[in-house]
Amino acid sequence: MAKKSYKIAVVPGDGTGPEVIREALKVLNAAERRFGFSLALTNYDLGAERYLRTGEILPASVLQELRGFDGILLGAIGHPDITPGLLEKGILLQMRFDLDLYINLRPVKLFPGVECPLKDKGPEHIDYVVVRENTGDVYTGAGGAMMKGTPHEVATQISLYSRHQVDRCLKYAFEYARRRNRRKTLALCGKTNVLTYVYEMWERAFHEMGGRDYPDIKREYYHVDAICMWMIKNPEWFDVIVTGNMFGDIITDLAAITQGGLGIAASGNINPEGVSMFEPMGGSAPKYAGKNVINPLAAICAGGMLLDTLGESAAAKAVEDAVMWTTANKVRNLAAGQMGYTTTEVGDLVATRVAG
Repeated sequence: MAKKSYKIAVVPGDGTGPEVIREALKVLNAAERRFGFSLALTNYDLGAERYLRTGEILPASVLQELRGFDGILLGAIGHPDITPGLLEKGILLQMRFDLDLYINLRPVKLFPGVECPLKDKGPEHIDYVVVRENTGDVYTGAGGAMMKGTPHEVATQISLYSRHQVDRCLKYAFEYARRRNRRKTLALCGKTNVLTYVYEMWERAFHEMGGRDYPDIKREYYHVDAICMWMIKNPEWFDVIVTGNMFGDIITDLAAITQGGLGIAASGNINPEGVSMFEPMGGSAPKYAGKNVINPLAAICAGGMLLDTLGESAAAKAVEDAVMWTTANKVRNLAAGQMGYTTTEVGDLVATRVAG
């Protein structure tokens, strides 16, 4: 029987992106050999270097090509010599909207050996997932400015959601909570006491769908300010959290620090009906570029999420188990230059463990 093959687009990106992606691919290669599938890789030079050389950000032809892949692995986007937001909006947001990557999936898991800044909290307390709607809210660009630069300047940024966007995000979250089968609890994070139009719709849809289609899933609601408190005080309460784009952007960074920082945090930008993109949550960290000191574990975890979404669940579990073994036994400090190992050596540790 022929082994399965998957077409993967690789976007190493800027700064330390190529270094962490190199290690993620090393681990994926070990998983290929052990679990009997293959990854056909195609590299794309999207990012600062291409923009500075050609003026191109995300050509329409490249965007069209990306639709034909089974998955996308991204390093990082951003460069100190380029106006902040130009590449991020032109590449990351453009891909989210045009490829309809409507779910941002963020596992929040404290691995053994990783120092947690929360008093008396360990791996048994921090193990939940945030499902963030990824294509609506204030990120749509609706709004504008008038009389700019004058004392009378006005700026608006409008939160936009359709019921279709809300329903498909909620459906994914309910299904994920059922499939995760841990506490079978889905918490909606909103702000119904102030954002009475947008989050009234979210909450109404949440209870309608849950009561009709997911009676086995317990439903909870938290205001966003309250959830920030409970993520610090009682993170063990959470199983799966679902929220809008803006709140999700904020609470997932808060969650990341509780699991050891952005160096261990990975995310998926998911289109369940199309191609999905996976990336480490940390930025391009240009001051560490080329020094072989950056932590690659978040990129390696992103590669594991890619495998899981492809249906290679055994390989994905092997990657996560190998990362957990590495943090428990080898790499205790996740900060760049303080790991006790080089970027390459950390990748070797995980890859060797995955290889079995």
